[in-house]
Amino acid sequence: MTEFEQIDAQRAKTLIDQGAALADIRDPESFSRAHIPGAVHLDNSNLQQFVEESDLDLPLVVYCYHGLSSQSAAQFLISRGFEEVYSLAGGFEGWQQQFPQHCQQAQHPDREQP
Repeated sequence: MTEFEQIDAQRAKTLIDQGAALADIRDPESFSRAHIPGAVHLDNSNLQQFVEESDLDLPLVVYCYHGLSSQSAAQFLISRGFEEVYSLAGGFEGWQQQFPQHCQQAQHPDREQP
């Protein structure tokens, strides 16, 4: 793959179910509030470590808020050696609408857990 592929939430879910890696490029606060289970929060502070420690042959799904910023991030990750990179069209917002049951919500220790 020399360019990333933009995919919808259903295709992303299939790839995730098959073991694809996930990179969430939203801000840390948004990531801590909710994210797709198994996602790694990726920003400039951990980018090099992520590249060095990742399996570059494993499919990688990148997502942001609405699917725009993840496109340039996906292309950048291909340039860093990842073989199969996808950008989630609609981003986390679209994912959350389609798969609300597949969103990891933040735990609030000050609230009672059911």
